Amino acid sequence: MNQAILEQIMKDLAKGVPGVLCTVVDVEGSTPRNVGASMWVRPDGGISGTVGGGVFEHHTIREALALLDSERDHALYKEGLHYDGSDPNSAACGGDISVFLEVVGRERELVIFGAGHVGKALAQAGQFAGFRVSVWDEREEFANAENIPWGTTIACPLEEIFDRGLKLHGRSFVVIATRGHALDSEVVKTIEHCDAAYVGMIGSMRKIAFVRKRLLDEGVSEAHLNRIYQPVGLPIRAETPEEIAISVVAELIAVLRKGDLSSLRKGLNGGNTPTTRE
Repeated sequence: MNQAILEQIMKDLAKGVPGVLCTVVDVEGSTPRNVGASMWVRPDGGISGTVGGGVFEHHTIREALALLDSERDHALYKEGLHYDGSDPNSAACGGDISVFLEVVGRERELVIFGAGHVGKALAQAGQFAGFRVSVWDEREEFANAENIPWGTTIACPLEEIFDRGLKLHGRSFVVIATRGHALDSEVVKTIEHCDAAYVGMIGSMRKIAFVRKRLLDEGVSEAHLNRIYQPVGLPIRAETPEEIAISVVAELIAVLRKGDLSSLRKGLNGGNTPTTRE
């Protein structure tokens, strides 16, 4: 991979833009590029580098975009470049070429709403567990890189969060832990139509019941509210922000690995909810 492609990949990843790295891994006969040639394909179809140009490269870009739209992380694309006059869309180099396609920058992501004590501890625990972390708070004195160095911080009014680059997708794990009930409710409404692998809200059963009734009265769909894990975290009698963070990350891992969350909760039935904030 040459430096220009690597620099473009790093720029895109810094902006939260995933892509597909396409690398020639096997050739036989005459082919437009040799083993090691690479190309970076962005979600909009833009590219950096080349695996040979022409029809074959067009096919490779098509396969890369299809991979981005799937849940798969990698694929092997093979094509024979044997033009026999019957297919005007085939190449005529005469060889065979294989390209390894790998999605980069689409790691599982932990999005934390709230940069208080619990949000800060959760950011650290989440990064340690392998999540790419983003933390939002409307207060810049809380959501900043000095206070929370374990990922990206976003400080802005809630209604501007998507304009500031936040993107939720099928690999986003969302935890709502803001400074109060009203703001928690606003976050729930804001993400109602967003994709996510997990949405959890911290708090006591009393608080959760209060917020749920309020949101139903305001027209938030019951289906959206039913997908929220409440209370968030496994019931391990956690009290400190750090203990709460561990209980939450344990639940995220259980969901990620398709563990039997119901049994885990029942097996730990003697514990309190992760937080008793009223």
